[in-house]
Amino acid sequence: MAAVSAPTTGGMEPHSSAPITKQWPSQPAAYWALFVIVLATFLTFFDAVVFGMLAERIKADFGLSDSQLGFLAGPASIICYLFVGIPLARLADIFPRKYVLAGGVTVIGIVTCLGGLAQTFTQFVGTRVFLAAGGSAHAPSAYSLLADAFPPKILTRAFALLQFGFIGGSTLGPFVGGLLIGMTADWGPSHIGSLTIFGWQWILIWTGLPAFIVALLFFTIKEPERMAPVEGAERPPADASAGRNILTFMGWDAAKAIHANRRVYYPMFGALALSAIETFGLAFWRVPFMIRTFGWNEVEIGAALGITILVASLTGLLVGGIFVEWLAKRYKDANVRAAFILFSGTTVSSITAVLMPTGWGSMIAFGFAAMFGIAGAVPQNAAIQRVAPNAMRGQVTAFYLFMFTFFGAMGSFVIGLVAQYVIGDPAKLWQALLITAGTLLPLATYLMFRAIKPYGEEVVRLEALERVAAPS
Repeated sequence: MAAVSAPTTGGMEPHSSAPITKQWPSQPAAYWALFVIVLATFLTFFDAVVFGMLAERIKADFGLSDSQLGFLAGPASIICYLFVGIPLARLADIFPRKYVLAGGVTVIGIVTCLGGLAQTFTQFVGTRVFLAAGGSAHAPSAYSLLADAFPPKILTRAFALLQFGFIGGSTLGPFVGGLLIGMTADWGPSHIGSLTIFGWQWILIWTGLPAFIVALLFFTIKEPERMAPVEGAERPPADASAGRNILTFMGWDAAKAIHANRRVYYPMFGALALSAIETFGLAFWRVPFMIRTFGWNEVEIGAALGITILVASLTGLLVGGIFVEWLAKRYKDANVRAAFILFSGTTVSSITAVLMPTGWGSMIAFGFAAMFGIAGAVPQNAAIQRVAPNAMRGQVTAFYLFMFTFFGAMGSFVIGLVAQYVIGDPAKLWQALLITAGTLLPLATYLMFRAIKPYGEEVVRLEALERVAAPS
């Protein structure tokens, strides 16, 4: 049982009220919700990794340049997000989040299957455009639901376990994707009516189908009671006009709350955006890099990546969890302080990976980068949930993750542009990776460093308000 202050109505002004007691869900209900969210997260990353494994075959069969391939993998998938991402995140603040999550997973399954039926580059781009519509509400809804399902003292544990969705998708994706590519490599095009389906397109159809099962599982989750805002927190206005409500849906109030606390949010937003460009870009171009630089094939890469990412991810969860808990005993700003230190490790490892003289040396360095990345993801996510206003947590989280999604989606395109127009030699893709990693990751690390002090001050302020709200 934990005390929080009761919700009130009004505008974006601080409010106060008598404290009430929140009834937390039972542990079985909370962990079942976490399990289903992990499955959905797994599918999201699994599909993305498998799509990246198909990069060279997509390029060959559709006759694409590196910049077109990069656009297909990145910007194409976030065009829709620009228009629907923040409004859909608002649904997580006002509707049962399990239904929002179920709808998002369903859309992801449909769009992934449609990619397996695309006949032209334009149609393929169209499927990627709508992919973000399903994924844009997933993380805000999932994070918001977990923050109300797990008490603050164990919330970091829930976010750590959530990483198993990423780990599973990132490790099984290369392994299973490599096997499926090997299985379909000799398949000729299938002709069904007027459709011509390449062998690798069947992989997209197969990987899209499990999403419909996971969508049904979300209906078995018990929606947790929402935690009410603490005294002084901002909330969207009550009984507003239709026009004002539209502004709220488009993220106006959440944006105001973020700007009002910009010393905390802006450095973290900037750090996430810059690191996402490199992280997503490197994840997509890693397979072409290994093919062009070391002559490996997709089956070899898939097997090596699966083992490397699995070991690195599990190690990252263990090391990161212990490290953050150790820092938390000493610093109020432990989440952001840990993220800064782990960002530094990712920076060094990513730059080292593209400079290694052997394929396995590069793969091991990629593993260290993944280890630091996984370890740093938990404190980053927990940091935002700790300071976001409860009444707008979904949209604040969506703005934060927009930096990750939008700029991350640009990563493959940015590296493709650098490879094509700055380097100009497909065989020297490693130089494009080096330029982007050596430029973006140090800047991201510096910004995260800048966020440490203001974040610690905000945590101290919130703890003081929560003590006032707690019943004696």
